[in-house]
Amino acid sequence: MDFNVKKLASDAGVFFTRAVQFTEEKLGQAEKTELDPHLENLITRADCTKNWTEKILKQTEVLLQPNPSARIEEFIYDKLEKKLPSKTTNAELLGQYMLDAASEFGAETPYGTTLITVGEYQKRLGTAEREFLQTSAATFLTPLRNFLEGDWRTISKEKRLLENRRLDLDICKARLKKAKQAEAKAAAAPDFQETRPRNYVLSASASAAEHELRVAQTEFDRQGEVTRLLLEGIGSTHLNHQRCLRDFAEAQATYYAQCHHYMHELQRELNRRTNAVATPQQPAVCPNPASAAFPPGNPVSSNKPLTVDQAQLPITGTRKAKVLYDYDAHDSSELSLLADELITVYTVPGMDPDWLVGERGNQKGKVPVTYLELLS
Repeated sequence: MDFNVKKLASDAGVFFTRAVQFTEEKLGQAEKTELDPHLENLITRADCTKNWTEKILKQTEVLLQPNPSARIEEFIYDKLEKKLPSKTTNAELLGQYMLDAASEFGAETPYGTTLITVGEYQKRLGTAEREFLQTSAATFLTPLRNFLEGDWRTISKEKRLLENRRLDLDICKARLKKAKQAEAKAAAAPDFQETRPRNYVLSASASAAEHELRVAQTEFDRQGEVTRLLLEGIGSTHLNHQRCLRDFAEAQATYYAQCHHYMHELQRELNRRTNAVATPQQPAVCPNPASAAFPPGNPVSSNKPLTVDQAQLPITGTRKAKVLYDYDAHDSSELSLLADELITVYTVPGMDPDWLVGERGNQKGKVPVTYLELLS
């Protein structure tokens, strides 16, 4: 191994000199060269970007993967540059347990049939969750990590180098100041003529210190410009992270919309099955999300589906409603909806509480309550 003792000693000497200068500055015993205000602002903004990016990244990881052990495993695989094996989500696992239980109790039994229905929808929810996690990792987490592990490391390196150049510049300033003070003191001495050789040495020392100062100033200015250019790139980083935030929000919206759709379909399926086996003496009971939207005195008497005869009954509680999501009618008795449109809704005696009658011009049909925002 090539071991250069002189270089090692020189580096150690430079490090020690810088440490002394830094300590004296902290103690107020040495002057410190202040950076350009614009450069100081860029450094402050960059540090703020780095700190908040770390916090947002860590908390997003906690949100997407609450299990610390799983996060550590993902971190190790990422460092090894290996692809993490695709894992079954908790919802998928729950769904599979329900399907396995249905085979034990009998797929044709009421309990087994319900287990199969709920289990299949749980697996759909799990698949949607896995797709959401993969999309979020690719479009949001990865760009944030790339900034911290790539651009920020380069910026940090150049910032440290700038600080070293500043310390070297202040060391040269201090040396020149001491050399000039010594030269002035010697010139003021009574025996000036007798100590002329020594004064020549002091003058040469001051000249050397001036030369070192010029070199240090040039290197400091050059490093300041390099650092400034890198720090100004933080603006591009903000734009990139802004796009990543939009992608993350879009992935969340897609995921939650899928969950809402699957759960609404599951509720419909379970209600259909319940209504199919309910007897007139024991009607099926389920929450009525529309009960607070209409005046008292117009109760919904049963959960039976709307029929043509019932559609002719007097309407009650006519209201305006805003459509929250698109909805495609499943048959001719339903009304298709478009998000953000306004329709007129009302209920009729004997109507399923999860549904209302919607009107749009000459069009009329059943609409699901969960897709609407009732307006006052």
